[in-house]
Amino acid sequence: MNPATPDSPQRCPVEGTQLSAYRRSGADLPFCSPERWHGVAMEGYFWRFTDVDAGRSVIVLHGVNRPSPDATEAWSTIGVASWPDGGLLTGAYPGGQARVHRLGARNPGIFEGTDQRVVVDLEDRVHIDVAICEHRRWPSPLLGGSSVFQLVPALNQYWHPWLLGGRADGVVEIDGTRYELDGAQAYGEKNWGKGGFPDSWWWGQAHGFAEREASIAFAGGDVTAGPFRTEVTALVVRLPDGTVVRLGNPGISPVAADVRDETWELCGRSARWQIDVHAAAPLGDAHVLPVPLPTERRNTAGAIEHLGGHLEVTVRQGRTEVWSGVTDLAGLEHGGLDRVEAELRRRGAPVGATDHPPVDRSS
Repeated sequence: MNPATPDSPQRCPVEGTQLSAYRRSGADLPFCSPERWHGVAMEGYFWRFTDVDAGRSVIVLHGVNRPSPDATEAWSTIGVASWPDGGLLTGAYPGGQARVHRLGARNPGIFEGTDQRVVVDLEDRVHIDVAICEHRRWPSPLLGGSSVFQLVPALNQYWHPWLLGGRADGVVEIDGTRYELDGAQAYGEKNWGKGGFPDSWWWGQAHGFAEREASIAFAGGDVTAGPFRTEVTALVVRLPDGTVVRLGNPGISPVAADVRDETWELCGRSARWQIDVHAAAPLGDAHVLPVPLPTERRNTAGAIEHLGGHLEVTVRQGRTEVWSGVTDLAGLEHGGLDRVEAELRRRGAPVGATDHPPVDRSS
């Protein structure tokens, strides 16, 4: 089974063998959509649904993992989690596939995720069928969420929040808890890389503000490519009027991040904008989520993930405050194997793998 599946093309203005090799390094030229499949060791797809009226949030993730550059088969990291009921299921499964020319991933019979719909049927414990519409997509065709870093080949991680807002309708059932999503807010992103996850990283995303059109997303950590190493945080805010502000380019719009076990403090500045973020969540309320080890064909516990954190954001243009918002339905993450192992020990839980290596379901 090939890890890439054909579909209707979403062409890059420049095509050819050299570009294909460049994209297999993880990089993208300007005006070439980061939503498309690259063919690196890990290609991750993530959806988040926020039901403000019910005080609920749901995440769905699917990583398409290749054990070697020439592998003809891939395996999947799949995870679903919800808040506040605490539903969680993660696993590693053979047969992962990614769409080539458009955003999407699948594992036949158990997972199908695109920009229009997410369907999960997993181990008789999870049934999710959610349609996504009214898309508020990433606005710039020039560069994606990684900005100028998307031009650099062979980084350990790239990031692109392709869906900054939308409407989600459908059903979610996890371990017998079932509820309907009716007009929930939708978010989607993609992350990928040749070298797996950084030694340390942080992430956040939030809807649920008084202004439905507003949203925020950020991602940061240690970025490496060979001897090159730096710490970068990308911060994106969609204002209520639809304006999207991205900060995080060193020297031009740097973002300072102070992330601890229970707090996320960010401050980003450019010549025009300043964005301040203050977020917090109790460590004991977090899920522990897996990250893939592509060559080992298994997952390991790698990220502490909150689905219902408190977040405050203030945006200034010059000295004038143009928007501020507060939500208690923020997704907040702090990743790193050492950090997660310490938290698992604190909880008295086994340290290490969150599941078993993939099992051939056809046997």
